[in-house]
Amino acid sequence: MKRGKKAEAAEPASGDEDNETATPKKAKKGKEPEPPILYEDHPDVTAAADGRKANMKITSWNVDGLRAWVKKKGLEWVREEAPDVLCLQETKCNEKSLPAEITSMPEFPHKYWLSAEKDGYSGVAMLCKTEPINVTYGIGKEEHDKEGRVITAEFPAFFLVTTYVPNSGKGLVRLEYRKTWDADLQAYLLGLEESKPVVMCGDLNVAHQEIDLKNPKGNKKNAGFTVEEREAFTTLLAAGFTDSFRHRYPEQANAYSFWTYMMNSRSKNVGWRLDYFLLSEGLMPGLCDSKIRNQAMGSDHCPITLFLVV
Repeated sequence: MKRGKKAEAAEPASGDEDNETATPKKAKKGKEPEPPILYEDHPDVTAAADGRKANMKITSWNVDGLRAWVKKKGLEWVREEAPDVLCLQETKCNEKSLPAEITSMPEFPHKYWLSAEKDGYSGVAMLCKTEPINVTYGIGKEEHDKEGRVITAEFPAFFLVTTYVPNSGKGLVRLEYRKTWDADLQAYLLGLEESKPVVMCGDLNVAHQEIDLKNPKGNKKNAGFTVEEREAFTTLLAAGFTDSFRHRYPEQANAYSFWTYMMNSRSKNVGWRLDYFLLSEGLMPGLCDSKIRNQAMGSDHCPITLFLVV
């Protein structure tokens, strides 16, 4: 998600001027601002409903520039989290410019990178502890694939797809392109499902429901919360995918994964839930937990983590 393209709802004026008399009045004390409503990540659930223990842990993080994120000690958090697979979005870095700190990580012997044709733009990565059966890049459509947005890894029991969905842009200048992307991505995922179930993760650049952002009323015509984007997400779910976090925590409000850098939005928890793990129906019995690690710093997004039995 690009910064500065998400509007906060308008704040009421701090006070009204009184011009009816020339006699100055003592300023009234302004109402104390309400403390922010913060989200506290629930304790990890590492077993499925049938008692089976999770044997796959996947973390996804929009790092908003890989080189800067490494300097902000993002890798230290990753080592503590210790996922089996790490998926990254918005790396903004071609393979020749990758930081040695990440290319040499022994924790992930199998690393896959995809950058956009345009330098310093988009880009995704997938780092794995165990080698996938096969890895592919893009979704087979040149207009999308040149932007470096999708890596797919095939594992014995499922496909893992990490994606950085296009932002519709300021003034919705890319909304029509986004609609094409959404349809093509869904067709790609359904094609994969003909062989194996799918986990898709990443920055999907949409807050699906009003519960998924702080200020829904002020953002209905902004990128990430348009009717078109939300309906496309609903259509994807209707096609057989499940939003794992909302499945586990259907009524949980104030749980966000993105905060603009402006206006102290993160400290006030004025955010959006843009990052997801979507699961095919066949994988749902193995869902243990879907986490939002909102205490992890280093980007305007925080990481999310999935615990799964496969």
